[in-house]
Amino acid sequence: MNRFDLAGILSVPAKRRQLLIGAGALTGFAIANQFPRRVIAQSKFSAYPFSLGVASGDPLPNSIVIWTRLAPDPLNGGGMPQQNVSVEWQIAADENLRQIVRRGTVLATPELGHSVRVDVKGLKPGQWYWYQFRVGSEVSPIGRTRTAPRSGDRLDRFRFAFASCQNWQQGHYTAYKYMATEDLDLVVFLGDYIYEGPPSATALRPHEGTKEPVTLEEYRNRHAQYKSDPNLQAAHAAFPWLVTWDDHEVDNNYADDIPQDPELQSREDLLLRRAAAYQAYYEHMPLRATSMPQGPDMLLYRRFTFGDLAEFNVLDTRQYRTNQPCNDGTKPRCEAVFDPNATLTGLEQEQWLFQGLKQSKSRWNILAQQVMMGQVDRSPGAEQTFPMDQWAGYLVQRNRILRFFQEQQISNPIVITGDIHSNWVSDLKLDFDVPDSPIVGAEFVGTSISSGGDGADSNPTVEAYLPENPWIKFYNSQRGYVRCELSPSRWQSDYRVMSAVTNQDGSISTRASFIVEDGRAGVQSV
Repeated sequence: MNRFDLAGILSVPAKRRQLLIGAGALTGFAIANQFPRRVIAQSKFSAYPFSLGVASGDPLPNSIVIWTRLAPDPLNGGGMPQQNVSVEWQIAADENLRQIVRRGTVLATPELGHSVRVDVKGLKPGQWYWYQFRVGSEVSPIGRTRTAPRSGDRLDRFRFAFASCQNWQQGHYTAYKYMATEDLDLVVFLGDYIYEGPPSATALRPHEGTKEPVTLEEYRNRHAQYKSDPNLQAAHAAFPWLVTWDDHEVDNNYADDIPQDPELQSREDLLLRRAAAYQAYYEHMPLRATSMPQGPDMLLYRRFTFGDLAEFNVLDTRQYRTNQPCNDGTKPRCEAVFDPNATLTGLEQEQWLFQGLKQSKSRWNILAQQVMMGQVDRSPGAEQTFPMDQWAGYLVQRNRILRFFQEQQISNPIVITGDIHSNWVSDLKLDFDVPDSPIVGAEFVGTSISSGGDGADSNPTVEAYLPENPWIKFYNSQRGYVRCELSPSRWQSDYRVMSAVTNQDGSISTRASFIVEDGRAGVQSV
């Protein structure tokens, strides 16, 4: 198995970290010699410019996006001069970077925070590759990535992990240390990559700055702080990622151009803030140029197919949503819940989703999205209350999607979800309000990486209302991630949980596992 030697990495000064995968070890500057031997301009930096590591993402059968950002002073705007800088890149078929298959040069510009993304084309489908950047005499860590198999190619196995919610102030990212050693083809991140809250003097590790970020430079600094974590860097460098956002990448619980706190910020202020936040997000993620933001707008929903086995519909349930009904919160249903025009995705994205699902030839059809789709009545007894920021607050659209699963006979629809800092497993019913309504899909909700602190295995408040929701198969509020293995005959989700995240020595274990059999709607425990 290819993996990172994290103990070795952390023992090396950050300025000279060299991260190799597999049989390789820390090799000092030998890797720099793998670039072409030619005279280049020697750029000088105040510190190591690749302080934020490397990443890759959005895999297609013949291309992959590779990413880095030049940031010798990452928490102070990056520390780069206001000029373009030429960055060399190369990608190889071997971990020692001897079998170079593509190389080139790209400009890191101040307009994009000296971030670098290369959409490397002409690659072979379903192959592992290794990549690296160089500027002047400085070389980046080496990253590993993998292209997608061709659509329709037979796959016997596909493995991925999904994660969300990594509040810097509330815990360490030790879960990523373990994720980086897993045998995975892909990582899917489902939102809340950063948190916009101000620094807290009592936090485990306080946020940078003095207040919530609002400007582009402030969001850049917040992203840079999060990206500085070596465990997060290791997971990025180990696998390609698919990313989407939720609310904290901008502002808590915002809905399109509607702020959570309109008494403090106008819609115009939120759109200006959103434009800054979206650009900083783009600058720090391995996304294609098709996702480059235009002011406060950014195209993030997109689709990826892996052979004949899996198709991911990556959704954006934040940018286009109508306002949360019933004054938000966990409330009894109000009339707005039944509004046929209420939406989490917007009409255009919903139509895109339906068209893709209808045309899909994949065995497993995945909705990678942010908020819980399954219904949870959070009040024991006769009263019913539901979280209005989730799909339960957008009842007509949710039921329309579930009905589409059944009427179009979508093959094995699976919803993967983040947001709520806890683990849930649920059947998806055609109509949750009808007891004998058929099961039309499954939802796996993953906990947070660190948000909420250590968490617990049980919660008396939740356990009191779980009997009101018999379609829920599992609940747990420890930290961690979900590892999924797909085959033509079944899907298995393993809930990987941390013993603690408030110290860096937490251990990981598999708390529970669940399967879905091909062609048989509903979740079964292993």
